[in-house]
Amino acid sequence: MRIGVVFDSPYRGWTAEQHREQMEKEMAGKVPEVTEVDIEYQVGRTLIELGHEMELFGFHDDLREVIDQCGAWKPDLVVNCAESCGDSGHDYVVPALLETHGIRYTGTSPLGLLTTRDKAMSKKVLAYHGIQVPGFATWRTNEVVRDTPPLKFPLIVKPLAADASEGIAMASVVSDRDELAERVNFVHQRFEQPAIAEEFIEGRELYASVVGNDETLEILPLTELVFDKEKNAPEERIATQTTKWDAPYRRRKGIRYQFARPVSAAAKERIEQICRTAFGALWLHDYARIDLRLSETDEIWVLEANANPFIARGHEVANAADKAGMPYPQFIQRILDEAARRYARA
Repeated sequence: MRIGVVFDSPYRGWTAEQHREQMEKEMAGKVPEVTEVDIEYQVGRTLIELGHEMELFGFHDDLREVIDQCGAWKPDLVVNCAESCGDSGHDYVVPALLETHGIRYTGTSPLGLLTTRDKAMSKKVLAYHGIQVPGFATWRTNEVVRDTPPLKFPLIVKPLAADASEGIAMASVVSDRDELAERVNFVHQRFEQPAIAEEFIEGRELYASVVGNDETLEILPLTELVFDKEKNAPEERIATQTTKWDAPYRRRKGIRYQFARPVSAAAKERIEQICRTAFGALWLHDYARIDLRLSETDEIWVLEANANPFIARGHEVANAADKAGMPYPQFIQRILDEAARRYARA
């Protein structure tokens, strides 16, 4: 197949040839400042290894470049590796533009990306389908917290539409109305977007990676964020931005990502049912990740769904696929196959 890789790039005006040169340099370890090969280059190199014709379509601030390149090269399918379009809140623009030009792509549609990015909207959808979610309240940008919401403290305050744990820190967990008002105001000022406060659910933080569509949908082995209980109080056991992206901090605090410790058969079955329901309810396609909390009494909450998770080697989704018997090349091929079947049924 002729497969394009579409991605947002820090390099303004680069051609496909320049990106291919950068890919080869990064893959060969010849770019000292790069500690991890960019995901688009990992995917591109894997596509070549799988025997596909591959082209890299990067854009900096003008998506017309991608459309023009795709129009000239005519890929059978493109892998959507774009994580933003100007900012991360506009990631839905990339598949929307691809759709308007009849270009087939992997991953979730604009509808699914918009629904899951809005943490309040996605919780409402999930609750409608009988899935347990934390109680929550929202405040529009610059709306002041005047009254105590009818929620059980502590609460965790987040930007309504951020991802990758952006805006989540220890200070995000609040214990009263005054702390809530202060943190909501911080979110408004720092991120210039609405704020959401959710009831803080104690328990194990599990990640369920999902691949497939409809009858091919497969829940991959669970991964877990594990905290050293002596170094982290219950309210500190959250996936802050530092926890997620600062490896030295994780080592210092005894925090690690790993395949999940044993889960009861009943909880595992329920998690699978919840993930299948959530995948369909949120209009997800091809692959996704569902973030869960599991209590000591096997109650399950969905915290959020990530419609465009990081699928690079060595991270949760790819690791779960490998655990399920899909080494990285097979995992990428599976995504291609799922997207191709989805379009064939349309």
